[in-house]
Amino acid sequence: MTWLIGTGLHPRAGATTLTVARDLAVRMDYRLGSVLYDLEGTAARCGVSTATVKRHVRVLRELGALAWQRHGTKKNLQLPGRPYTATATIYAATIPAAYDAAMGHRLDGTGYRARVAGVTDEGRALAVKAARARVRPVDNRLAGPRSPRRRAPHSSGPRPLVPTADLSEKFNYTSPGPASRAQAPTPRSQHRSGGGASHRSPWQVARDIGVARQVRPLVGWTQRECLRRLAFALRPLIDRGLEVHDIAAELIGLALGWRPAQPAAYITAALTRDQQAEATHPADVDLTADPAAHREWQQWLNSRQADAPARTDDDRRHARLYAWDRWYEVAAHYDVNPDDALDLYGTRLCAYAVKRAT
Repeated sequence: MTWLIGTGLHPRAGATTLTVARDLAVRMDYRLGSVLYDLEGTAARCGVSTATVKRHVRVLRELGALAWQRHGTKKNLQLPGRPYTATATIYAATIPAAYDAAMGHRLDGTGYRARVAGVTDEGRALAVKAARARVRPVDNRLAGPRSPRRRAPHSSGPRPLVPTADLSEKFNYTSPGPASRAQAPTPRSQHRSGGGASHRSPWQVARDIGVARQVRPLVGWTQRECLRRLAFALRPLIDRGLEVHDIAAELIGLALGWRPAQPAAYITAALTRDQQAEATHPADVDLTADPAAHREWQQWLNSRQADAPARTDDDRRHARLYAWDRWYEVAAHYDVNPDDALDLYGTRLCAYAVKRAT
C-alpha cells in the first residue's frame, strides 16, 4: 500500500487511505486473505467519520487492493430463535497487476488465485538493489581504540568434570573421561531418547495437527488447548491407528464431568498411566472375553437361528443401519456363521466389526 500510494496511481489516495489499510491489515485473516469491513469500528479506531472510511475503502478498491468477497446486508434473515440477524461485508485482499509488473514478478494463474512463480531479469535486479541498500557498512571508528584496561579477561572457573593434563605422558592432550561424558541430559534429549518416542517427519507432524484440528471441536474441554500441544499429546492414539471419532470418544472418557486446566498435559499423563497399568499385567493373562467361546451365548444364537422366521430385506436394511454400535455382536456372529453374518450385515459392516475385534 505504501508503494501504491507513493506512485500516485490514484489522485485521492493519501495518508488516511494508508491508515484505513493498516487497520484492515491488523484484522486480516492471512490464511484466507479476507477481512471483515466493520465500518463503525474502523471509523472509531482511525478517528474519522464513517463517510471518510467508505470513501477511502472505495479508493482501495479502485487501486486494486481490495475486492468484494461478500456483500453485507442489514435485512433481517429471520432466523429462528434470533430477533434480528444481518450479514457483514467481507473484503478480500488483492495485489494489483501494476505492482507485479513494477516488481518484475512472474505469475502462475490468473485473477485472485494467481501466485508468484518467479521473477524477471528486471525484478532480480531490483531485488539485488534493495538487498544492497539494506546492508549497512561497518564503521570501525565508532568502536574507538581498544585498551586492555577497559575490560578484564574472563576468569577460568573450576571445571570439576574435566581432568587435568598429564604432562609426563607422550601426548599433551587429555581425552574426556567417564565423568565428563556422563552429563545431565537436557529435556530435549530426554524427549528424544526416552519414552519410546520416535522421530516424526514434517509430513507426520502436519498430519497430527490436522487430526487435532478435527478432534478439538468434538471434545469440549480440549478447545482451549493449542493445536501443536494437542497434536503432540494425541500421538499415542494416532499411532494406534484410531480415527478422529474414536480419538474423540477416548478423550471424552478420560474426563467426564470436569474440565482439565491443561488438556494436553492431562492427556499425556492419562495415557502414560494407562500404558504403565497395561505393562504391570502379566503377558499370559488374557483380559479380553470372546463372546463366541461362551457356551450359553452359542446356544442362544443357535436357538435364535432355529426359531427366527425367514429373513427379509427390511431385516437386512435395519441391521446394516443400526448395528454399527454393536460391532462386537457382529464380530461374534461372523465367527460362528460367516455366511449368515454376511447375508444379514453386509460385507462392509462385517469387515469393520472384525477389524475392531482384532
